[in-house]
Amino acid sequence: MGMKDKDYLRLVDEVSVKFKGQLNDLEGAIGALLVGRHLGWRPLYLMHDRKKIRKYEDILGVDFREVLPEIGEKASKSIAWGAFQKFNNFWKAVNGNIPHVRSNEVK
Repeated sequence: MGMKDKDYLRLVDEVSVKFKGQLNDLEGAIGALLVGRHLGWRPLYLMHDRKKIRKYEDILGVDFREVLPEIGEKASKSIAWGAFQKFNNFWKAVNGNIPHVRSNEVK
């Protein structure tokens, strides 16, 4: 699963040209997409709340779970992903029901 590099660039170009709204929202969506291609959508979901993920997906017109790898080759750099490895309920962690797992920091 996931997209090819040229597909990411084409998507970013198309969305950037058509975008209307707060520029920082567009920048956040593009950043999440491009970082997510290395980390994967699961670590990305631990870094952002669901509302922010939905907002970014709406801006880009994609579902991260369909265009990003589930777990990317650089997932181990995510502090949240490393903390989550001790638990087995991903969606509880995403929802914030497991303390000290959510983080947007990388090492």
